[in-house]
Amino acid sequence: MLQGGFKMEPVLLDKDGPVAWLTLNRPEKRNALSLELMTTMLDKLKIIEQDQDIRVVVIRGNGPAFCAGHDLKKMVGSDLDVKDFHKIFSVCAEMMQTLFKLPQPVIAQVHGIATAAGCQLVAACDLAIAETGAQFATPGVKIGLFCSTPSVPLVRVVGRRRALEMLLTGRFISAEEAERFGLINRIVAPDKLVEQTGNWAMEIAQYSRYTLAFGKRTFYKQADLDTPSAYNYATHAIVMNCLAEDAQEGMSAFLEKRKPEWKNR
Repeated sequence: MLQGGFKMEPVLLDKDGPVAWLTLNRPEKRNALSLELMTTMLDKLKIIEQDQDIRVVVIRGNGPAFCAGHDLKKMVGSDLDVKDFHKIFSVCAEMMQTLFKLPQPVIAQVHGIATAAGCQLVAACDLAIAETGAQFATPGVKIGLFCSTPSVPLVRVVGRRRALEMLLTGRFISAEEAERFGLINRIVAPDKLVEQTGNWAMEIAQYSRYTLAFGKRTFYKQADLDTPSAYNYATHAIVMNCLAEDAQEGMSAFLEKRKPEWKNR
């Protein structure tokens, strides 16, 4: 895509106060995850991670769909070998894990379809909001390519039975069913999607960047532990959290009935 004589980037980064908006920008390909798109996304995420003013990230897509998965046209041909496929999926795995490790909470704003690695992207985000007509699927089984990598975040979000149902049938599920599964948090009317996503992001962004990052890291760490270990870890975490400047400021502000002034430390 060209604009003003320049090739448009496959991922756009815009800032609106404390919220960063990452837009998948291959609308003619339904935002399929090419290597260029994924490496550009990684570059943008590095910028976001270092930006102390950004507290929440939103991922969305331009055009008729959120994301239709990998670019299959780049995955068929006799000239492709193990190294080519390893490159595609290792970069994809790095991108998904970077979202997981990112200090800021990440919200997926979904419209149209989110299929295969696009559904993986939704599951890899911390939160998700979708329009009423959105649809989700891991349909690789239909073309002889089981969605192995999408299964990683999917099973951790919706559980084994729901994940296997999606993976083994490849069928599309509606936004309402995705909400029941736990794949998304909220459903809104299409004409309210951008507004409601922005409101949700700003609701979260009012809090300390330090606390949001600390909380995200602690949540995922304890979630993978058995219950006694989780309590041990969480107890240590909240003790250390109490000593943080923002925690002391927040508690003092609450007791003094005033708005806290975050120092992000």
